Amino acid sequence: LFRSFALVAVGGFGRGELFPHSDVDVLVLLPDGCQPDADAELKARIEGFIGACWDLGLEIGSSVRTVDECVAEAEKDVTVQTSLLECRLITGHRAGFNTLVRRLGEAMDPKAFFVAKTLEMRQRHTKYEDTPYALEPNCKESPGGLRDLQVVIWLARAARLGRNWNELAKNGLLTAFEARQLQRNEALLKLIRTRLHQIAGRREDRLIFD
Repeated sequence: LFRSFALVAVGGFGRGELFPHSDVDVLVLLPDGCQPDADAELKARIEGFIGACWDLGLEIGSSVRTVDECVAEAEKDVTVQTSLLECRLITGHRAGFNTLVRRLGEAMDPKAFFVAKTLEMRQRHTKYEDTPYALEPNCKESPGGLRDLQVVIWLARAARLGRNWNELAKNGLLTAFEARQLQRNEALLKLIRTRLHQIAGRREDRLIFD
């Protein structure tokens, strides 16, 4: 049975952009029809794996789902849909992972995704003072921060227009100069966030006066 499982990186972990104190988001992908709640041994082994990750010092954000459950959750929740958009196989059943990617692609409605992410972005901007000139900006969530750059890439991926700045330039959505500017500025924001985590010794994305 366990040979048909897959361990999948999602969110920032799937994207390959973990910061020093970021959550490590993973999906335990189950074969269709598998129900841990109905199998005490299976449930205990999954809980044991997640517990062992915590014991190792990893701040795990975990979900345990079948392909059907992933697709259903993605259709209900744009946050889940976004997290799965950049999923990456770590180990396990590749055919099951490939099925997940295919099913998510078939279920993706780029226009609906655009509307949902735009609304989400506006709400986030309002929460973070709706200005890129805050005295103590959040380098991830504030307007002009890392999250805004990620939103552009997510929308491009959903519409199959490119997965990074170079691909967007290649497909005519950016000039080569704009792609280089974005890469340079994104790298600076990532450096700032990394150093904030290291200085604080915990997750800290605010560039505070101290």
